[in-house]
Amino acid sequence: MADRAQPRRKRPTMIDVAQHAGVALRTVSRVVNNDPTVGAEFVNRVRTAIAALGYTPDERARQLRGRRSGLIGAAVRNLPAGHPVLSSLDAAAREHGFTVLAMATADEEDREREVVTSMFGRHLDGIVLEPVGENHQYLSRELDAGVPIVAFDRPAGGITVDTVISDNAAGIGTAFRHLRTHGHRRIAYIGDAERIFTGRERAAAFRACVAASGESITGLVHPGLIEPARIAAALETALLGPSPATALITGNASATIEVLRHLGSTAAKPAIVGFDDFPLANLLHPGLTVIAQDSDTIGRTAIDLLQHRIDDHTRPVQTVTIGVGLVVRGSGERPPPD
Repeated sequence: MADRAQPRRKRPTMIDVAQHAGVALRTVSRVVNNDPTVGAEFVNRVRTAIAALGYTPDERARQLRGRRSGLIGAAVRNLPAGHPVLSSLDAAAREHGFTVLAMATADEEDREREVVTSMFGRHLDGIVLEPVGENHQYLSRELDAGVPIVAFDRPAGGITVDTVISDNAAGIGTAFRHLRTHGHRRIAYIGDAERIFTGRERAAAFRACVAASGESITGLVHPGLIEPARIAAALETALLGPSPATALITGNASATIEVLRHLGSTAAKPAIVGFDDFPLANLLHPGLTVIAQDSDTIGRTAIDLLQHRIDDHTRPVQTVTIGVGLVVRGSGERPPPD
């Protein structure tokens, strides 16, 4: 359901600073640009006014004169050749006349803040963000100034912005029912850490599926960091316990790849359905059955929302949920052992 956008406060300008300090506009400009010829008294008055008003000088002042840069920022978790949404963002942005400046956050909160703050100083027309942390209130000042921001894959925490997400619960439900249809009753989940929105949503959806099936959940849910030791321990618990699982749902592509690496060439592999498709998944033997996100629609929807926000920053805020699809290739159709 769409939320109503809150009115944005007017960003302080050099004119406001000049009036507050009781000096000429040119004096403010000289102080901001560190002109050494400005007297100490005037410097102190201007800096006091800047602090009082919360004025931040940057290139976006040109936007107040109705000009645009044609640049938008994309802060994404990583920049491999195959980032599933970035290529769609870029293609859709070009259709709207934008050039994308992409930077990686490495899935780290501090790095995300550093990247996005850097983008704010580059006179961008808007930013598309793949959120990492849970609190994005550091963006409130920019939102109040009218800077368009769109989140994708995960919501931004503590602020209200246009958002594009996949239907995580529906995807897990589809994977679970598919495995049940092929005879599996003990199905385990190995996914990302629950501090991450997608990890939390998918683990919760899996728990709900198991509860609805009437099976015991003991030993079946394994969220956490995607690292070799943790994945190995999860597989041991899920597959070698007193009531072993005969099938797995993996929570994202990284988890899937790590699980496959640990299983190696084991003959008696469990059935597997992975959340997220990835290159070469169809070349495995058997091919990997996956819940595929619609990366193209996610990217294009994010750019459309950004363009609408640029055109009208007072329009209602939207959260758009994009459907997912089951791609059957063989790994999710293995029957349970006799």
